[in-house]
Amino acid sequence: MSTVLIEIRRAKPSDATLIAAAHDEAWRTSYRGIIPGPELEKLVSRRGPAWWDGALRKGSRVSLFVFGDTVAGYGNFGRNRARSLPYDGEIYELYLRPEFQGLGFGRRLFQAARRDLAQTGMKSLVVWALSDNEPATEFYRALGGRPVARSSETFGNKTLDKIAFAWPA
Repeated sequence: MSTVLIEIRRAKPSDATLIAAAHDEAWRTSYRGIIPGPELEKLVSRRGPAWWDGALRKGSRVSLFVFGDTVAGYGNFGRNRARSLPYDGEIYELYLRPEFQGLGFGRRLFQAARRDLAQTGMKSLVVWALSDNEPATEFYRALGGRPVARSSETFGNKTLDKIAFAWPA
């Protein structure tokens, strides 16, 4: 019998290549058929190992969900960027590789990010999700997030609706 270590830990610059691979797979799976193909390719290719290395060296807060030797997912979070919304923190990204979705790992990663934000005084938080990304919107609803705002984002010639889900302090 073997035991697989599952952990959530803070990312280091040396993890950049592993994060980029998880990002690539998660984004292609999450947004295929939602974000136009050429635009999705641009978004994925911009976030390679050098981008992640730079972000981590500049102090971006990224937690990794590690399953054995595999970075199965990541969460990127910090201060709320939408000044019009009265929430302290924001989870900018929360992604798992497809084979790790639907198993409760996303919930654990979300809770770890929320704890990390709360430890630095950010007790309320917001997360944005594209409306057409039903797995994400259902996930945030299941975690108790309530829709508090709508906006849109343009990808090439396609404008997509997005929803802000919030958790008060």
